[in-house]
Amino acid sequence: MAYRVYIVDDDRFLLDLYAVKFKNAGHEITALGGGEELLAALRKGAAPDAIVLDLIMPGVSGFDALEAMRKEKLAPKTKVIILSNQGGDGDLDRAKSLGADGYIVKASAIPSEVLAETIRTIEGGAKSTAKK
Repeated sequence: MAYRVYIVDDDRFLLDLYAVKFKNAGHEITALGGGEELLAALRKGAAPDAIVLDLIMPGVSGFDALEAMRKEKLAPKTKVIILSNQGGDGDLDRAKSLGADGYIVKASAIPSEVLAETIRTIEGGAKSTAKK
C-alpha cells in the first residue's frame, strides 16, 4: 500500500536521500526544508499518513513544530516519527510527551530501516523506541 509521507529536514542531502528511498518504494513524498514549511503545509489542511521529522533545524525546530501541531490540532491522526541525531533521554522523553509515535537516531539507522520503521508505525505497530 502506498502512503503519503512528509519528510522534514534542513539537510538537503539527507532530505533528498530519504525522499528517493520512499519514492522508490512507491510512496507519495513531500520534502520540506524545515518546521515553518511543515506547519504551513499542515495549516492548508493537508494531512499525510506520517511525518518523518528532524529536531535540530534553524527557525522552527522539530520540537517547536510538534508542539504547534498538537496545540493547533493539526493532522491529529498523522503518525510522527522523529529522525534525529539527538538521542539523549531528555529528547526521547520530550518527544514522547509531545505524542511522537516513533524515534530513530539518524546515525544508527540506514535509509531502508527508516523506511521500514515508518511503514511499521503507520500500519499500527507498537510505539517504537530509539535505535542507538
